[in-house]
This record gives sequence, structure tokens and C-alpha cells, in this order.
Amino acid sequence: MDFSLIIPCYNEEGNVAAFFDEAEKVLDLAPISYEYVFVNDGSGDQTEAKLRELFDNHPDKNITIINFSRNFGKESAIFAGLQNSTGDAICLIDADLQQLPQTAYQMYRTLIANPELDCVCAYQKNRRESKFMSKTKSLYYKIMNSMVDTEFKNGASDFRVFTSKVKDAILSLGEYHRFSKGIFSWVGFNTEFVEYEASDRNSGETKWSFRSLTKYAISGIMAFSTAPLKMASYVGSIATAFSIIYFIITLIRKFTNNISVDGFTQLVILITFFGGITLTTLGIIGSYIAKIYEQSKHRPIYIAKDIIKRNKEQ
Repeated sequence: MDFSLIIPCYNEEGNVAAFFDEAEKVLDLAPISYEYVFVNDGSGDQTEAKLRELFDNHPDKNITIINFSRNFGKESAIFAGLQNSTGDAICLIDADLQQLPQTAYQMYRTLIANPELDCVCAYQKNRRESKFMSKTKSLYYKIMNSMVDTEFKNGASDFRVFTSKVKDAILSLGEYHRFSKGIFSWVGFNTEFVEYEASDRNSGETKWSFRSLTKYAISGIMAFSTAPLKMASYVGSIATAFSIIYFIITLIRKFTNNISVDGFTQLVILITFFGGITLTTLGIIGSYIAKIYEQSKHRPIYIAKDIIKRNKEQ
């Protein structure tokens, strides 16, 4: 197989058929063999039924459908798609048509035309979102790059085309909490970044809220950096230094100016201050320990309810 398209789907009943039709306009005319790997991430709508209908209506196409037993998240869907793809080149692409199959095929041709490349990654230079969200994401990438050894491209998405060598490297990483943007950066390989503009969503609403994006961003930092742990140590050291300095100043005021010190007020302030620092530090440490605990269970990254495959020569 020359080309595999991995399409994670979560409540995409109005998009899967439209995506397939749009992809066929491009790939059916291309001189390559290709396959679709749809991963139904425990959708609560009719996505599974639409995918089965798509499979039954196109017996001449290489289609794989992986139905999860529940919602495991996009990262798990990507992992499942990689495990079940057979192409020499693999593409990660969303089903909502914000990332167009035409662009994916152009990225594939760029990869094939340049043997020195291992990955072609699409990024948005001008995001179609509010200035607040855009600046927040830019700030996140700056913070992330200051904390980790690998570089994160601002605006880079999971939308990319890469070789099977890259796929094998990614699958060799057995971590339970996965962060694909970081994993792609960490494994390395020669990557070319190409600019693209996201189209309007074909149907439905985005699954990403500000809260979920924040949670995802924090997970990324914790997955690839121990800086928060070091930061907790630094804060603890600063707090200790502050308490010593404050103690010395209090003694000087007491013995030189004979000033009466209001012990109760100072005690409340200090307890609140140090208590807050302690709880914050314990919270950071606890988050890392929780991830270690979950990893130690060795649970599977996903559970497939069923896998439907069709592989035909093209």
C-alpha cells in the first residue's frame, strides 16, 4: 500500500461520507494504491452506522473501521490508526474537512519527491480564531519550548504525512499518556513544515473547548518536561529564603526600635503563605505521581469493540 489515511472520528456522523467523497475526488485519479483507516472513538451519535454504510457501499475500496468500546480520546485513536495502517506513507487527518484531502495529497507528493524527507507537517500561520485564543496558543508554544529539549513548531497540528519509519518509531514508544505533537518532535526525523489554511467545518461543532485545550496543554507540558517539579523546588527555596529574611528583619525591628510585633497577624499571613506554597508543590508532585501510577497499571491504550477490514489490490 502506498498511502494510508488515518481519520479519527468522534461524533462525526455528518462528516464521514462527505470526507470520503472529497478524498475520492483526489485519490481515485492518483496513480497510487491507498487505504482509509477510520477510527470511531466511542461516538455517541450515528458515526458507527455511517461508517458501516460507507464500508458496505464501496466494496472496491480499501477501508478499515476500528470501533472503540468507549471514548478513549484522539491520542488513542491516532495510536490505533497507526497500528492498523499498512501504507509506506501515512497521513493523519480530521474528518470534519477543515483539513482537506487535496492538501494531504500535495503533502504526500512533497514527501515522495524529496527522499531526504521523513515527514511533512502542516501548520497554520494565520489561525481562524479570536486574537485571545491565538495569542494564548503562541504563548503556550513559547513556554513549552523554554521547558523542553525538543522544539515545538508554533501552529503545527497533527495534520501531517510521514513515512513508515516514523510510524514504527512512534509505535515503539509505550507510554500510556500520549501527546502526539511532542512525540513527533521527540522522535526527530527530517521534517518540512508547510503552511495551510483551515477550511470551515463541514458539519457539527468542534470538540475542543478552552477548558479541554488547557487540559491538553498541561498534559503536554507534563509529558515532556520535569520543569514544573524543578519550579516547585525553586519556589520552596525562595519561600525559605523569604522566611529567613523576614525573621531577621523582625528581630532587628524588635531589638533596635523596641517595636511590638503583632504575632497573631504575622502568624496568619505566614501560615497562609507557606500553606499555599506547600499545597501547590504537593499538587504538582501528585500530578506526576498519578501519571506514574496509571502507567504502572499497564492498561491498553484503547480497547477495540471490533475491527472491520478490507484490503484489495488497486
